[in-house]
Amino acid sequence: MKTGISLLLLTAVLAAGCQTPTKQQTGAVIGGIAGGILGNQIGSGSGRTAAVIGGTLIGTMVGGSIGADMDRNDRYHTQQTLEYAPTNQSSTWVNPDNGTQYRVTPTYTYESAAGPCREYETEALIGGRKEVVYGQACRQADGSWQVVN
Repeated sequence: MKTGISLLLLTAVLAAGCQTPTKQQTGAVIGGIAGGILGNQIGSGSGRTAAVIGGTLIGTMVGGSIGADMDRNDRYHTQQTLEYAPTNQSSTWVNPDNGTQYRVTPTYTYESAAGPCREYETEALIGGRKEVVYGQACRQADGSWQVVN
């Protein structure tokens, strides 16, 4: 089921054409995938499909909202957190342009064939409303961190 959700979201992104995806689109895809995976783990039996669909929809909305709000500075802070923060130690900041408060916490670190990867949680306080997105990123050859789910 995870593969089906991932393929559905990937198809939606690819169908948008060869344009560079917006922050909101990227956040929505990441949130949707994370929500679908979480729904798959929570649901059971005939309720699993509903849990996956619900998780995907909620994850897409939350991820899109956070993605739309993040700017270059916020992505830089996230990259720095993934690179330097110990597991379970949060990094927080406030975007000076829009007032959004962020907290990024690496929750698990592991080695893959390509190098180090980290699971993380991003909390954002946007307009007084807290939103949470879970993700996974791996360090690329150039030292940047790329989201893999």
